[in-house]
This record gives sequence, structure tokens and C-alpha cells, in this order.
Amino acid sequence: MAGRILTMQRQARELGRLRSGWNDGKRPIKSDTWIVTSHAPHYLEAAAGLWGGKVEKWQPLGSGAQQWRVITDAKSIDAILPPGDPLSQANEMWSKGGCARRCDGITEQLSDMPCLCLARFGDGWFEQRKGTVCAPTTRLNVMLPDLPDLGVWRMETHGYYAANEIAGQIDMLLSATGGKALVPVALRIEPRQRVANGETKKFPVIVVEVRGMTARQALAGQVPQMAIEGGGAAVPGRTAIEAAPTAPTGPSNDFLKLAKEAQTAEEVAKLHDQAKAEGAPDHYLAQLKKIEESKDEVIDPEIVYDDPMQVWQQILTAAGSKSWSMDQTEDRFAEFSGGTMAGSADVDELNRFLDHIKSNA
Repeated sequence: MAGRILTMQRQARELGRLRSGWNDGKRPIKSDTWIVTSHAPHYLEAAAGLWGGKVEKWQPLGSGAQQWRVITDAKSIDAILPPGDPLSQANEMWSKGGCARRCDGITEQLSDMPCLCLARFGDGWFEQRKGTVCAPTTRLNVMLPDLPDLGVWRMETHGYYAANEIAGQIDMLLSATGGKALVPVALRIEPRQRVANGETKKFPVIVVEVRGMTARQALAGQVPQMAIEGGGAAVPGRTAIEAAPTAPTGPSNDFLKLAKEAQTAEEVAKLHDQAKAEGAPDHYLAQLKKIEESKDEVIDPEIVYDDPMQVWQQILTAAGSKSWSMDQTEDRFAEFSGGTMAGSADVDELNRFLDHIKSNA
């Protein structure tokens, strides 16, 4: 393998999000089926073809560019855990100014103080009214093998029980595989209920299930190739690493890649006709049609992050290349922004600071 930049985070591109609810501007609304969102509508056309639903324009709550979403009919979606540790967790509290608290359960990291929720409410802090305490925030990166392109989709949930169970499941798999295998899983929205203080509460919980193999195979780190490919029975003892190469299917050329690189809609139209002549499936042709239509639009190639935590992670990566500590980075941001602390900054301020670091590399 050729060389790599040692200070660069080598992470897969995020293609979109998997959600179990949305906010109508007044209150959060839970869904018992998966909602898929992305900046790229052709991904969602494929998702709707697989799991049902209708692709529609969607504006995230707060700042951020317009996106697309599809409210599917699926309560369970097949996915693959990428190598490495795909899980990130923290107790977080957000305001209009950004992340106000981010805690590991012991230390609140922005203030470097002991956990504020635990100190105030005790061990049952998570049962307090939403907005008065941090939300247990779980982010899991997965690959969706039946959708176009190669990258990860981020699933995010704020449930206490999901945070506990998903971490336990992922840690067992990491222990078994060493974080070096592609692991097939199913993401399922499971209805639960809890009785406390004479009241019955019903709520959905996201669960991660191992797919296509037994517990013995999973704990031994043996991932059957058929479990990743989908369909068929698992072949005992045959792992993904040992899999024999399969014959190529579909069009002889990567028309999607060629279409994205094309300069005009006419060029994409010719690629569409070639793919159709080679027997490409309808969902593949639909993606080419979407790309053809987009060639008539003006597209800004500049990447703008609309998630404050994502921008902050990019800032820390850039700061690491300058050997800045966390405290030094926060002090420099406060100086740059005229006294605003990073935890209360909005996404535009963070992006401006990120550009400032990169331009003064």
C-alpha cells in the first residue's frame, strides 16, 4: 500500500443518515419505521425502491442546506458494520448556539467539571424531563450494501436503553473480530414499554442484531461470506477473507462514475442509453437520469458541514496537525470569535474558524 498522511483521519464519506423520527418545529415525532435522509436524491430513490416510501424535499430543523428524505415502510434494515470502531457515544445537551454539554458520564468535557446531571439528579438522572438533562447520544456508522456508492450512513439515537444495549453488542463484536472484519447486522426499531410509578410508557428502541450467522460464529470472529452478500445459507468455516471472487454482474462499465465525471447532460444521456442497451436495471437507469438532470444545475463543490459536532471534529483534526492541545484550540477559537466559546458557537462560526486554520496551514 502506498503512503498515507499520518495526521489525517481516514474515514469513509458520510452518504446520509438513518433516523427514527423528526421534528415538525414544535415537537419531536417518533416513527415506527426507518427514515432515510441525504443530500443526494438518487440514493433515496434506490432506498424507496427497496423499502417503500416516497422521496420528498426536506429541510432539517435549524441551519443547514435543504436535503431529501424518504419515510420508508421498513422496521428493519440490513446493514454492515465497517472495520474499526463504528460507534461514538456521549451524554449531550444542545442549544441554538451549539453543543452546551458533552459528557462521558464522569467528566463534562467542555467545562472539565464532574458530570453535572449526575451531581444534580443522582443515578436516575436520565429519567428527568427532556431538556433539563443531557441526552444519551449514540452514533453508529454503517454501510448499506443494497444502496449505491461506497460510504457510511450514520444512525443516531438518543435513547438510554439503546445506548446501553448497542454499546454492549458492538463491544462484543469488536472483541471477537478485533475491529478488522465487515460484520453483517440488521438495524431494527423495536417497540418497548416500561411501567414506573404506576404509569405505562411505550417507546421505540433501536436494536442491532447480528445477521446471517450464529452466535458461535460471531463470537469466534467467523463472518460467513454469504452473510455479507445476502441470501442463501452460511457456509461453515468460510469467512469473508477467504471468499472466492465472484463473477461481475450488471453493466460492463461503471456508468454512474462516468456520469458524475461528465461535463454536460448530453454526455450523461449517451451513457444512459449505453447502460440501457447493456440491460442495466431500472433503479440503475433512474440514478443516471437523476445525474443527467443535475448537470443543468449549478453545484457548489465546496464542502460545508452543517453538524456543529462534525465541524468541531474537523477543527480538532486540523489543530492536531499544528500540535495544538484541546485547550489551545479552544483558546484560539475564543480569540478568533471575539470571546465566544466553542461549546456555544453556531455552525457558521465553527466553519469560518476551520477555514481560517486551513488557510494558515
